[in-house]
Amino acid sequence: MTDLALIRNFSIIAHIDHGKSTLADRLIQFTGGLTEREMSAQVLDNMDIERERGITIKAQTVRLDYPAKDGKTYQLNLMDTPGHVDFAYEVSRSLAACEGALLVVDAAQGVEAQTLANVYQSIEHDHEIVPVINKIDLPAAEPDKVRAQIEDVIGLDASNAVLTSAKSGIGIAEVLEAIVTRIPPPSGDRTAPLKAMLVDSWYDPYLGVVILVRIIDGVIRKGLHVRFMAGDTEHLIDRVGCMRPKIEQLAELGPGEVGFITAQIKEVAQARVGDTITTVKGGASAALPGFKQVQPVVFCGLFPADAADFEKLRDSIGKLRLNDASFSFEMETSAALGFGFRCGFLGLLHLEIIQERLAREYDLDLITTAPSVVYRLAMNDGSTVELHNPADMPDPVRIASMEEPWIKATIYTPDEHLGAILKLCQDRRGIQTGLTYVGGRAQVNYELPLNEVVFDFYDRLKSISRGYASFDYEQIGLREGDLVKMNILVNNEPVDALSMIVHRSQAEARGRGLVERLKDLIPRHLFKIPIQAAIGAKVIARETIAALRKDVTAKCYGGDISRKKKLLDKQKEGKKRMREYGSVQIPQEAFIAALRMGEE
Repeated sequence: MTDLALIRNFSIIAHIDHGKSTLADRLIQFTGGLTEREMSAQVLDNMDIERERGITIKAQTVRLDYPAKDGKTYQLNLMDTPGHVDFAYEVSRSLAACEGALLVVDAAQGVEAQTLANVYQSIEHDHEIVPVINKIDLPAAEPDKVRAQIEDVIGLDASNAVLTSAKSGIGIAEVLEAIVTRIPPPSGDRTAPLKAMLVDSWYDPYLGVVILVRIIDGVIRKGLHVRFMAGDTEHLIDRVGCMRPKIEQLAELGPGEVGFITAQIKEVAQARVGDTITTVKGGASAALPGFKQVQPVVFCGLFPADAADFEKLRDSIGKLRLNDASFSFEMETSAALGFGFRCGFLGLLHLEIIQERLAREYDLDLITTAPSVVYRLAMNDGSTVELHNPADMPDPVRIASMEEPWIKATIYTPDEHLGAILKLCQDRRGIQTGLTYVGGRAQVNYELPLNEVVFDFYDRLKSISRGYASFDYEQIGLREGDLVKMNILVNNEPVDALSMIVHRSQAEARGRGLVERLKDLIPRHLFKIPIQAAIGAKVIARETIAALRKDVTAKCYGGDISRKKKLLDKQKEGKKRMREYGSVQIPQEAFIAALRMGEE
């Protein structure tokens, strides 16, 4: 039983690549959580894909014992959180389980867009924030300038910010002392009815569903009969423990502690994040305020490249869903691509990660359709319809108006790239709401339609700013727009996998770009193939693939001209008939390349 005054729950928040996971490594090493031999770089990033990309995707937790300078041994519960905007919901969950946060800022790069977003989330939870200026041993480090920036931009007092270099281990002892002295201990009552918050859940092939909990009141121990209040299910607890970062079993978890439990649950869907766990007998009367439900933002179709792999895909997606509650899917069929799934993601990086995990962990070859967002249609009969897939759009005559989601974007950029970034946002139908200078860099605020951002906005932003601009966004609701469905016709047949919803003002440019691309990608046939982009019955762009000509007169040498004419006429008849019935084979690579349509 740990005294509440000796527990500290904290998370590490920062922008991408500012050194969260490396700092977590040093804290584990310093407190002896792992021996030198067991240590590896980014020890909490345990997925291959996290290590390769150098990003954190899943928030991880670890318990450390720290003998402080005052002679007492403190129990520190550390949460390492992701920095990328697509995984912001992971951050919000981790913050709800803590009393304080270490704000890590890169001494060379200063405050970035995502730093701000995470800090504001932390302030909303009433946290004590300890600024940590990392990478002070870099030649370009300017700790004093960054200190001033933290005060100007965020409004936090940074005069006592801890200066560290997580890579070389400078200042780690000071960070631990700051955690103990500046972050408040949790509050809780051992004798009250059990109240535990479900912070995260994941699937383990040996243990079933493992649930990460933060105990608010009461005690949880093995053999306890518990109830999940939101899911309204009952379970018997068979294992209680904590991560150090290796699994360690414990007799019980008391108030203020963070640990895991298992209860022979087979499906993660039963362990909803943000749920309240209490005892079946004499349990808590009211649930804790949970987290807001995760809403998928981007939708796209996932189809197996080989139709025979459909069952394997269904199985793999189901298993992946066990570890990632923010990913949703439902079945769909496409004339061009066969059976597949319509999947919802939190953003493009999330989509890319899921796709890569399916390819890598389950050995699947996939085709992804064009990503689209959720539109809301107001119909003439007064009803409203949510549209996830452009191919399902009803007849435009029945639609009174269409609304699309908009976002509020914050972009930080060095001054020399400002002009190009403003042009990019204007081209994407953006509305500028603010432009200020913070610590020698421009902060631009824009309101943008989400479907303009979904395609390749992030890549374009990085390329025009040489990687120096940082971007963060939040949704601000739906707005009406002049939107149309653009169909792509190949040999007068619509290809539903390539249909998309675009703004009327940009339909022609988008359509022209796509048909020109397809002209180079679809192989030539023995007959002419028209490729058209159309809105309803109106064709807005067209390209024609010339026919492959077979030389039918090759065997005629000499002789009468009428024989050659007869053969050519026969060929002409055949081509005409072929064009009427001929089906065009569109190779899978053509789909993939056409969907990766940038603005080259």
